[in-house]
Amino acid sequence: MSETRIGHDSEVTLHFTVKLPNGEVVDSTADKSPATFKVGDGNLLPGFEQSLFGLKAGDQRTFEIEPEHGFGPGNPQNIQTVPRGQFNEMELEPGLLVIFQDAAGGELPGVVKTVHDTTVDVDFNHPLAGKTITFEVEILSVS
Repeated sequence: MSETRIGHDSEVTLHFTVKLPNGEVVDSTADKSPATFKVGDGNLLPGFEQSLFGLKAGDQRTFEIEPEHGFGPGNPQNIQTVPRGQFNEMELEPGLLVIFQDAAGGELPGVVKTVHDTTVDVDFNHPLAGKTITFEVEILSVS
């Protein structure tokens, strides 16, 4: 085992699991191939990367990542009111994920918050915004 520790420009191969505060698994490589990334390449959020600094191959850790270092606190301005007619005859209920098209033709996911008679409040914040995330890692290699 190499004693190389994770720092800027390290290439890291690891297994990870991301969990919500209620223990629900959001993403994991546990039953797949491990993930490989280069520190600073933008594949991991900075708060997740910084928690790995100083670790070496063979290390296993669990981190609590606060919203400020994870997916952000959530912005009230990202909750939009959309005319109900835009949903055609969809069965709308709070928590439903709806994919909208943005001005550039890309996909913009939103989650239905509240359904009113003529409008629907849709939250376009990242689904993990405002949540403290548990980040479990097992470092396989560092180069």
